[in-house]
Amino acid sequence: MLRDGLTGDWIGTFIGHKGAVWSSRLSDDATLAATGSADFSTKVWDTFTGETLATLQHNHIVRAVAFPPRDKPQVLATGGMEKKLRVFDLSRAGNGSASIGSHGMNGADSLSSYEIGEGVHQGAIKSIIWSRDPNIVTTAADDKQLRWWDLRMRSLIASHEIDSLPLSCELNKGLGGNPDGTVTVAAGKNVYFFDGGRPGQLVKHIKTGRDVASVALNGEAKRFVTGSPGDTWVHVWDFDSEQELETGKGHHGPVWTTCFSPDGKLYATGSEDGTVKLWKFTTGPYGLWR
Repeated sequence: MLRDGLTGDWIGTFIGHKGAVWSSRLSDDATLAATGSADFSTKVWDTFTGETLATLQHNHIVRAVAFPPRDKPQVLATGGMEKKLRVFDLSRAGNGSASIGSHGMNGADSLSSYEIGEGVHQGAIKSIIWSRDPNIVTTAADDKQLRWWDLRMRSLIASHEIDSLPLSCELNKGLGGNPDGTVTVAAGKNVYFFDGGRPGQLVKHIKTGRDVASVALNGEAKRFVTGSPGDTWVHVWDFDSEQELETGKGHHGPVWTTCFSPDGKLYATGSEDGTVKLWKFTTGPYGLWR
């Protein structure tokens, strides 16, 4: 579902998947959306018409999709239970006719793809992050490894072992105004922060007292928000002191996903209770708040 970021108002619903949708992304200019599903497919959508521009078939559940950081992206990365990081050429996607099967090209309207790091991932790929540098992609997998890939050489350039299975991995606004952003990872009772512009460079590792399902960082405010599989609360933390500052109550199920708005004045949480909640993170009027 596509919603207004300030008010939460419903804009439209993309219909066509036959299984649970595990991942969704918008392109930087918001003209394209991509969704990865348990129906063994990735779909690319026109966000203005709701039209399916391409259906990319896989051999297993798709857990992660990612666009590069540019308007009108020509490629899309996917990953999941296949344990394969694949990059698809979207330049021929359109009219809902373009597709690629799990075993290769399917006819004149097919989209080509290639695999990065064949055989390296030993677990399902849970998350894919495209850095501000369009040549660098980060993956988080169930083999408890974060990996950084250079698409020009199609090779691994850095890796970092984490203590538990990753549940979320996101690129956030950078600490100290870092233009390359900060990569945040939730794994078990751990939260990791990596420099978005230096592959493999750990900035901080925080161990919390509870399992963490999701984490989002406001780099300018040096605050981060977490959700947990073990309670229904939203936890706000101070990055420097590593102390919990406040608890947001209102959900009735585990909070599986969190995200700050680009301006950092709002964050959203998605819960097993079937709702997305928007929380104000600034003073004065904003969106629905007066």
